[in-house]
Amino acid sequence: MADPATNGKFLRTIEWDMMDKRKFFPLSMLSSFSVRCALYPLTVIKTQLQVQFRNDIYKGMIDAGVKIYRAEGVPGLYRGFWISSVQIVSGVFYISTYEGVRHVLGQYGANQRVKSLAAGGCASLVGQTIIVPFDVISQHAMVLGMGAHGGKHGAVNPLGINFDKGSSRLRITHDIAREILRRDGVRGFYRGYTASLMAYVPNSAMWWAFYHLYQDELLKIVPPWVSHLFVQCVAGSFGGFTTTIITNPLDIVRARLQVQRLDSMSVAFRELWHEEHFHMFFKGLTARLVQSAAFSFSIILGYETIKRVSVNEQYRHMIKW
Repeated sequence: MADPATNGKFLRTIEWDMMDKRKFFPLSMLSSFSVRCALYPLTVIKTQLQVQFRNDIYKGMIDAGVKIYRAEGVPGLYRGFWISSVQIVSGVFYISTYEGVRHVLGQYGANQRVKSLAAGGCASLVGQTIIVPFDVISQHAMVLGMGAHGGKHGAVNPLGINFDKGSSRLRITHDIAREILRRDGVRGFYRGYTASLMAYVPNSAMWWAFYHLYQDELLKIVPPWVSHLFVQCVAGSFGGFTTTIITNPLDIVRARLQVQRLDSMSVAFRELWHEEHFHMFFKGLTARLVQSAAFSFSIILGYETIKRVSVNEQYRHMIKW
């Protein structure tokens, strides 16, 4: 009987035990860093749109990008980038957990979608536990001073950080971390941790499940000459769109909890409902959809390419690009 991962024709899914890890890990980190460098401005724009009061400062994604660039240039679009880049390390734990859980479940006969759903959730749990403290700091850096040039409610500065245009990113990051520690202790770095898990664990679980679902469905309808890697990238983008629409309100609550220092998720939900009503479900959605589609396409392009490069010799004849 043919291995279901090969479908009897070519290798649809390159599994953990089929790869040379000495190639996979360094190439995976390089790919993750490259994608983050290219697409980080979308994260800054998305976060600022989510945190603003209604349309107080920006009217939408393009307006936000233009205003940030005019006020601060390219550095404004990379606020908090270096502290956020620690996610590359958490990414190694994320993908190791994902592939490891898939491998274990595969030994018990679980199908592709079940393996992907469970592994995606476990991977996000591990990744978020590592990255949330750095995420809290980077999001404060992203929104610090937002609205100083035209916002009706003044500049955003929930920690009361002393800064000016000439302040170095390193000093601002240090001041943010020190102020969080002074006010809240170590627990302050895990503000919004529960909301992060509620937003990202289901997001990750569903994204991987939808990714394999869309890949399987697309392979049924595309001509055989179409690149398998391209089909996978499109499936990743579709998965990103689907999960983003489902989890958008939770992501806004997470951002509000971490930046505006609200007491709980219920308080954040009430404030959002008071400000936005049904618009809360769509706040920052365009930016998040664009970010999610771009990230999903790019991550899958890098991830699946690296898996093909890292595959062991005995499986190379089963690879379809």
